[in-house]
Amino acid sequence: MAPHRTDALLGAGFVVLWSSGFIGAELGAQSAPTSTLLAWRFITALPVLALWFAWRRPRIPRRDLALHVLIGLLGQVGYLYGVFEASQQGVDAGVSSLVAALQPLVAVALAVPLLGETIGRWQAAGFVGGLGGVALVVGGELGGGAPAWAYLLPFGAMLSLVAATLVERRARPAAGVMEALTIQAAVSAVLFSGLAAAEGALVPPAEPDFWGAVAVLVVLAMFGGYGLYWVNVRRTGVARVSALLYLTPPTTMIGGWALFGSTLPPLSLLGVLVCAAAVTVALRGAPLRRRDQAAHRGGTTPRTPRTDPVGSAPRSSAARTGSGA
Repeated sequence: MAPHRTDALLGAGFVVLWSSGFIGAELGAQSAPTSTLLAWRFITALPVLALWFAWRRPRIPRRDLALHVLIGLLGQVGYLYGVFEASQQGVDAGVSSLVAALQPLVAVALAVPLLGETIGRWQAAGFVGGLGGVALVVGGELGGGAPAWAYLLPFGAMLSLVAATLVERRARPAAGVMEALTIQAAVSAVLFSGLAAAEGALVPPAEPDFWGAVAVLVVLAMFGGYGLYWVNVRRTGVARVSALLYLTPPTTMIGGWALFGSTLPPLSLLGVLVCAAAVTVALRGAPLRRRDQAAHRGGTTPRTPRTDPVGSAPRSSAARTGSGA
């Protein structure tokens, strides 16, 4: 098979599997509370990760271990609870996926005052346009089956993931990707299990839909989507995979329509198009540059910063935690 065709198939597989997390959240919402579904997602996945961790026996400094715990609290617990609880309240999976897909743009905007990074006019225009598109999507959905306050949940989830991203960018904790995922999955398993136990909902239901949702979330979204993420990064690079991430909202919407009969009103569909245009505009911009690079023009040689393009997921918690959904 020609390399470009292989890359296309791998890219398509990644988009479908990454999007499956949002579909799994909606499927699981029909059979169990949020805490139960998330607890068993991590209880099921953790033994596999723990075996890998024990085999590798990585040495992680205490400082970095604590940082990965914090990143896990924000990028796994906070993010996933918001997305899954939104599904429980009736928010369409496509809407949650769309809001989550704006995470890189929001992270870039906040990196300006918090991390001293600069953005170009294309990124700024894309950020403003993306927010406008989301406003149209949510505005079209209001009055549907979900209460108005429930639409704050995916925004809170996205901001929690942004916070995890900024912590990771600023602190740069040591540990490989799989080590980080194992630590954060362990934290999530403990917290979600404790929450489910406190709610009297730790015992899983025997319904096939529940275990089907768990299988989707673990096999397809966590391991499949996460694995193909890194395969695509190695074969085609960061920029292309970053662009592929923005195909997850329409893919999720198609899946929601096929499986659950979900549809979006015309105003929301217009918002999706606006978001797509905004992302296209943002991706035209140059990579981020730290302000201390300006010192080079003054005759000094600054430390070479680690720069990321807009939406560069390998530097974000979405990539380092496998937080598609």
